[in-house]
Amino acid sequence: MMAATAFMGAQMLLENWDEIRTAYQVARVGTVSGAAEVLGVHHATVIRHVDALEARLGTKLFQRHPRGYTPTEAGVQLLAVGQATEDQFAQLAARIAGAGEEMRGELIITSLPALAGLVMPAMAELMREHPALVLRYITDQRVFRLEYGEAHVAIRAGARPTEPDNVVSQLGTNRTALYAAPEYLAQFGTPKGLDDLAGHRFIGPDSRESRAPFFRWLAQTQPAEAVVFMANEIASQAAAVQAGLGLGFLPVLQARSDPRIVEVIGPQPEWDSPFWLVTHVDLHRTPKVQAALKALRTAAARLDLQG
Repeated sequence: MMAATAFMGAQMLLENWDEIRTAYQVARVGTVSGAAEVLGVHHATVIRHVDALEARLGTKLFQRHPRGYTPTEAGVQLLAVGQATEDQFAQLAARIAGAGEEMRGELIITSLPALAGLVMPAMAELMREHPALVLRYITDQRVFRLEYGEAHVAIRAGARPTEPDNVVSQLGTNRTALYAAPEYLAQFGTPKGLDDLAGHRFIGPDSRESRAPFFRWLAQTQPAEAVVFMANEIASQAAAVQAGLGLGFLPVLQARSDPRIVEVIGPQPEWDSPFWLVTHVDLHRTPKVQAALKALRTAAARLDLQG
């Protein structure tokens, strides 16, 4: 019974907060005109709120007289509750404002899996400089919605993101090269260049409509039957290259440190795509986000990702 009463009281507080806040100001200031000035409303609104709250509570909160309003016993109780509630709201606002200034708590970074070679050094630097941070790194093909708080910082490849409330800057260039396993090259030979690919087998996307520039190049320059293995994500394509199933396009960031494969044809300008740092405008200037952006740019500079 007590729990139900408390719940109903809290519900009424939330539903009628405007009226309660108005009555609190009348009790604090002592006049309708003074409360109206504090609240920035018309004095008629103050009277209407007080009358409605008294009717809802079934008791008088004030004694009216020519000099103003004097709280009744019930009004004094309202004054105490109103003061405590206003203080709690002020403390909550201060904590919320301060939370954005702290270099602690969770920071979410998202990118395509292929960019892990850039993100990991940046995350290591962040954690060295700010050990109270908890970093979460999410790799997925889908575009995360920063406006819904799904991530604090996103790294995206391809066309420049155009969401109106995001802050976007180019971080660098995602360079791609053509790789193969030694077993494949032993069987089919090593191409001498782009003009020496006849008869070779390729690993490609699950659709020839892929927007990736290197896969568009593949669709435009090589016969469809040359693509003998198709996969919808880069981990499977990389595994196919390592298994010797064909020549495959892999990000230089990822592939040059893999001893199981050989770079057959180096990065070509037409295979490059820019990648972008994306943050939401509401969080862009917070210290955590700025620290992440700085670490990512530093890591990109060390890796010589010219952007």
